[in-house]
Amino acid sequence: MTAMGTGATSDTGRSPSGRRPGLGVAWWTTGAIVLVALNLRAPVVGVGPLLNEIRADQGLSATAAGILTALPVLCFGLLAPIAPRLARRIGIERALLAVLVLLTAGGVVRVVPTVWTLYLGTVLIGMAIASGNVLLPALIKRDYAHRTGFMTAVYSAAISFSGALGAAVTVPLAEAAGLGWRLALGAWALWALLGILCWLPQLRRVGRPTGPGTRIRGVARQALAWQVTVYMGLQSLGFYSASSWFATIFIDRGWSATAAGALVSVVSVTGLVGSISAPLLGARSRDQRWLSLVITLMGVVGLGMVLVPGLEIVACIVAGISFGAALGLALIYMGIRSPDAAHAAQLSGMAQCIGYALAAAGPFAVGALHDLTDSWTVPLVVLLILYVPQGVAGWLAGRDRELRRGDLAPAA
Repeated sequence: MTAMGTGATSDTGRSPSGRRPGLGVAWWTTGAIVLVALNLRAPVVGVGPLLNEIRADQGLSATAAGILTALPVLCFGLLAPIAPRLARRIGIERALLAVLVLLTAGGVVRVVPTVWTLYLGTVLIGMAIASGNVLLPALIKRDYAHRTGFMTAVYSAAISFSGALGAAVTVPLAEAAGLGWRLALGAWALWALLGILCWLPQLRRVGRPTGPGTRIRGVARQALAWQVTVYMGLQSLGFYSASSWFATIFIDRGWSATAAGALVSVVSVTGLVGSISAPLLGARSRDQRWLSLVITLMGVVGLGMVLVPGLEIVACIVAGISFGAALGLALIYMGIRSPDAAHAAQLSGMAQCIGYALAAAGPFAVGALHDLTDSWTVPLVVLLILYVPQGVAGWLAGRDRELRRGDLAPAA
């Protein structure tokens, strides 16, 4: 999320020319945004249900497989600062087109039958999604300032549904369709290609002003900014750890790969409920402490039930709602805790950069702990313990307060 969107739309929803966009144009743009968002999780989440097959085929340890699943999330954090600079140079629309092209390329590279291309394709996909994570909220801030809560709900719901698609569809493509795991993962390149075709009409809007490229000094020195960042990072760590390893845990308990993938898709499908509800509820009040507490407790219950064999379905439902709600709440915090769009942009960049870098440790740590203990109990208990600092950060970030205004500085 960047300051590039400041001033491009007003709360009345008018374009920079002062005229409202046509209804058909607005709906097409909204649909195109949703389709881009639908590409931002499936290529990553689809790896989890196939992880056992990938490990067996490539001879990967659980730690090496954890690195494979952690790479995209690490890219989300480390490469997020690049997206605003790219958008300032070529415009948000062209930058998002580049995201979809890179996603397509990453999917194709993963099809090449070597270990290093598997990792390279995963890095390319992580780079693309890292930019998309930042650019789409910026576009929403610019074009939908008059209904940010609604569009944030739509955006986060599309991300959750993308995860559901990745978990539910990839294994049937590999097994029922006989494509094998490489072609099944590569098939998501076709989904990105569809996104390219639908996004191309948006290039006609690249002449629109994007606002001054500014940044704010002093945001990183404020406790509130760190509370939002920690909450963003820990809720992401929990989700990506779950999406990476839940399927493997269930397969080890006797579930088939297809059934395990379907269970993981339940996490993302039920996440739709939370990712839609939390931004809408959060935007109705200036204080979100009790909402954050309910979401945290629901996560503890859901993940705790994963420890109990036989409760997998219920566990995935409860955990899924909590994961989706936590994401929606984290996204809405970035806007309502900021006094203006420029501060919101700076807070969003900080929260995503540092938060996703923190989240990248989750899948790797879970795999490493499993290698050390030859058990899934210890990794799951560690994830449960991490709900304590997540709950504290969510409660503190949920208080009715805003970032102090900092000084404007020229953007790099």
